[in-house]
Amino acid sequence: NEKAAIEKLKKAIKAGNSEGARIYGQDAIREKNQALNYMKMASRIDAVSSRIETAVRMGEVTKSMQGVTKGMSVGLQSMDIDKLSKTMDKFEQQFEDLDVKSAYMDGAMNATTATATPAEQVDSLITMVADENNLELGEAFNEVG
Repeated sequence: NEKAAIEKLKKAIKAGNSEGARIYGQDAIREKNQALNYMKMASRIDAVSSRIETAVRMGEVTKSMQGVTKGMSVGLQSMDIDKLSKTMDKFEQQFEDLDVKSAYMDGAMNATTATATPAEQVDSLITMVADENNLELGEAFNEVG
């Protein structure tokens, strides 16, 4: 939990524990990034779900269209609705597969990059917490980083 890590960071700053503060700072940033990744993943899952629902509806519409075309004139019978329908379904399936694969790749990339927390972010967070709580950073904080 990001808030808990920030509280631990604040305690470490008060105690003058620069190494502990850096660790808690990294934890807080990692927790924040992880929460953002969860929100991105939820959004992508919603998008995939929406596309699947659309594909199901399109399949139902296609079946209805096939039923209507059976009663149409000879000129329309020359069009192969089954072939057209299968092509549309295949396109939709490939489109959905592409979305799922790209969402998986995005998630994997985000998870990989979230593990490396830049030192500047940690230093910035330590300074921000210290300033918000009127805490002074001792010499130990200047030496590390």
